[in-house]
Amino acid sequence: MATIRVTENNSEQHHHSRMETISKAIKSIAFKKQQITREFQKGDQVEVASQEYGFIGSYYRATIVSSVGPYHYKVKYNTLLTDDNSAPLEEIVTAAEVRPVPPDQHETLSENGFCRYDMVDVFANDGWWFGFISGKVGQEYYVYFPTTGDNIAYPSHVLRYHQEWSNGQWIFLPRQGKDFRPALISISRNV
Repeated sequence: MATIRVTENNSEQHHHSRMETISKAIKSIAFKKQQITREFQKGDQVEVASQEYGFIGSYYRATIVSSVGPYHYKVKYNTLLTDDNSAPLEEIVTAAEVRPVPPDQHETLSENGFCRYDMVDVFANDGWWFGFISGKVGQEYYVYFPTTGDNIAYPSHVLRYHQEWSNGQWIFLPRQGKDFRPALISISRNV
């Protein structure tokens, strides 16, 4: 019987294949509109999914200022400012761009940590950006953002597991990950 050898090249091909598959999934989620399953009231805290080129896949915390017709809201962003930086930015957004604020995840994060290929949000540039863990060096996780093509290192305290608002409830996307320990062991053997 022939022996099957797993080479670094096969491992790298598998890694690129997984990255491509997860990237396609993230892009399909980022480019779709939220389900309209809830009416928001003045004062509700929400997240607004940006549909602007270069910002797709990002979510910004906001407060509902008012309802504008049946399918729009006026929102005031918590972290985005007007062009002259004098006040919080207010704008009209479609109901399909608005979702409730996801539940806090601090207990989940401290118990599990992150694994390669986990879908996460990163708090950067005033909002939460959707991507997935592509690697880990030291205490920093590399996150790949399929909508921008960036791969950037972040400390764990600015990461959260990505969740989708579906049928009126929060859904954790299945963990895609693999633990980093085997990769670190194989790297240390080669040094």
